[in-house]
Amino acid sequence: MRFLRYDSGMFGVLLVLAITQLIGWGTIGLPAVIGRELAADLSLSLPAVFAGSSVLYVTMGLCAPWLAKAFARHGARKVMMAGTIVAVPGFVVMSLAHEPMLYFAGWVILGIGGSATLSTGAYIMLNEVAGRGAKNAIGALMLVTGLSSSIFWPTTSLLTGLLGWRGMCLVYAAVMLVINLPLYAFLAPRRKIAADDVGELAKVAPPPAIPRSTFGLVVCAITLNAFVNFGIGAVLIELLRAEGLAPAQALAFGSMLGVIQVSARGLDFLGGGRWDGITTGLVAGTALPVAMLLLMVSEGATWAVAVFILLYGAGSGAMAVARATIPLVFYDQAEFAKAMSMIALPLNFASAISPPLLAGLLTQFGSRGALGLTFVFSCATVLILVLLGRRRPQVAAAAVT
Repeated sequence: MRFLRYDSGMFGVLLVLAITQLIGWGTIGLPAVIGRELAADLSLSLPAVFAGSSVLYVTMGLCAPWLAKAFARHGARKVMMAGTIVAVPGFVVMSLAHEPMLYFAGWVILGIGGSATLSTGAYIMLNEVAGRGAKNAIGALMLVTGLSSSIFWPTTSLLTGLLGWRGMCLVYAAVMLVINLPLYAFLAPRRKIAADDVGELAKVAPPPAIPRSTFGLVVCAITLNAFVNFGIGAVLIELLRAEGLAPAQALAFGSMLGVIQVSARGLDFLGGGRWDGITTGLVAGTALPVAMLLLMVSEGATWAVAVFILLYGAGSGAMAVARATIPLVFYDQAEFAKAMSMIALPLNFASAISPPLLAGLLTQFGSRGALGLTFVFSCATVLILVLLGRRRPQVAAAAVT
């Protein structure tokens, strides 16, 4: 298999990034587990609590263009070290919050740090090491990072039970300093980027050379799916509780999601080049509206919840891979980065608004409100992918037939 052909250096980089990305993504997912505790202590509504994640994503999106020059000039290792140092005070500030202002200030700080350390920084580091081989390395990394909720949702619940949510925030701040920072400082690869390359990397890329309508469809498919995946992922435990499950049962079902998502990503990864992002998206995307519809009509039956977790987990896990690879159907390696940079803004916006919007629908209309909207968006995504399949370039079409 392809990932077994990486040298030991690449395995070392993947190990560093697997640990740090698990911690990075896992620790910021705390509203999904302790949203009600935060709402009660800070005198906030549940949608306002989930708006903290929106602040995080908006901040990450706003910081991304500025950090592009830093990545080009200093390399991923130094930027990710700086981002980790910045993120630590975010958890400290949040632990001190007794009012909304400090709570949201903590998310702003975490967003600044996350823009340097989460996903984008990891992919840049892999590209520095592997070049064109980074595509396979990114796929391997996604297999591991999909476990973040399965590992950290129970961890967050346990730490909150033992130390309270404020103590849990301080533990996560310490983890950043004791684990992530040393891994970046001592084990992450150092790379000195030539001065001539800095100017090229820092330039603003021109728009991708494909029809605007096709690029618009790519953006819509990726953005709509991101809305569904990030929103459901954030409110899943509350959604299951609204379906009538006990808190412990909802947490147990929710914690299974990451394992199922990773399994789906693994099947796609092992499939190699036998299908492209559109094909993956069509197969995986079809499972999502089926899952939503089943949960809507089942009246909270335990068997239906289990099937929902299976279908939604498999579909959303594979769709995460599709979101990263659909642009590759239409762009070569050089144009791919340009396209993804243009997609980043609506993608981050959808990720920002979906948790509080779905939480608001849960509060006002129950589970049917949130499930109804995500059902519509999931159906729209599948229809757009069908249209994109018909616009697939001849070379890409031949590769999947």
